[in-house]
Amino acid sequence: MLIVSSTRALHAHDPGLSSAEIDVRASATTVVITYNERDIANMIGESPEAVRSGNAQALKKLEETAGRSAVLSAAGQPLSPTNVVARPEGENNVEFRFEFATPAPAEFVFESTLLPELSFGHRQAFAARDAAGTEIARAILSGREKTVSISAGSTQSASEGGSRFREFFMLGIHHIITGYDHLLFLFGLLIVCRTARAGIVLITCFTVAHSITLVLSTFGLVDLPGLFVEATIAASILYVGIENLLRKEGGLSWRWVLTFAFGLIHGLGFAGVLHDMGIAKTGSAAVLPLFAFNLGVEAGQLAIAAIVLPILWKLRDNRTFLRVGVPACSVLVAAAGAYWLIERTLLA
Repeated sequence: MLIVSSTRALHAHDPGLSSAEIDVRASATTVVITYNERDIANMIGESPEAVRSGNAQALKKLEETAGRSAVLSAAGQPLSPTNVVARPEGENNVEFRFEFATPAPAEFVFESTLLPELSFGHRQAFAARDAAGTEIARAILSGREKTVSISAGSTQSASEGGSRFREFFMLGIHHIITGYDHLLFLFGLLIVCRTARAGIVLITCFTVAHSITLVLSTFGLVDLPGLFVEATIAASILYVGIENLLRKEGGLSWRWVLTFAFGLIHGLGFAGVLHDMGIAKTGSAAVLPLFAFNLGVEAGQLAIAAIVLPILWKLRDNRTFLRVGVPACSVLVAAAGAYWLIERTLLA
């Protein structure tokens, strides 16, 4: 029997993003659904620490939640699992594992039944593979679209390829819009920019840098522990906030170098999403979702910048904002970075 977790790298799932993987074999079909512990802790009314430590009460609630978290049907009838396991995993994840007898023919409908109960905008990356490891289905599920059909031996049509592009493009937009740490890093950089040119240079450096590491990480050429990446992202926000407060007149002329360097780390954070989805293991098939996802990230980033930058530049015409507002915002940026750094190191 195939054990899914042995073939996939362990990465920290961001809140609001989960994954579901199905491996279909003649002897058995295995389903593994992985959530960020905070998403599940909020749902069952327990603290993330209680879930992570395997607290008896939290574990009982996890098992009850696992039992209603998914339905796998064949020929219109739900299948009964031969085994269900719910457990906290490394990198602050919670894993629900199911094993089913594989019917003949191996055609299923998978329904992720917890999605409507999770936060608005929650997305679940779904992938199914056959015994040879060939991908036979992939989708991005949500509270409104929580079912997907699976058929062993199926192939992807051109229209499905277009649908996948749209799904990954929208996932990229969703990820940057809900990626408050990435956005706060950019905000901390842009709030002290005096000109449009300076802002464009920083955004370009950040974009180029995170695109490089997003590609390298997706194809397995760069690999750093998820917790290290997330902690470093938090540290970058803290650093930018403090540097804003301590800056001297004209002392940020080389900030594009800092932006590029930290952008490389942020790119590894973006790549974690594609790792969670198993895209990194699909070889040349990763090109389309990688391109679409990165394009979505850039589109969301530019849309936000187009709204925020004119507001910032208008505010900079006010001397009170320069004297009070910029330092106050920088303190908030540094405080958020410090909070996330502590959360991702001491409390992880």
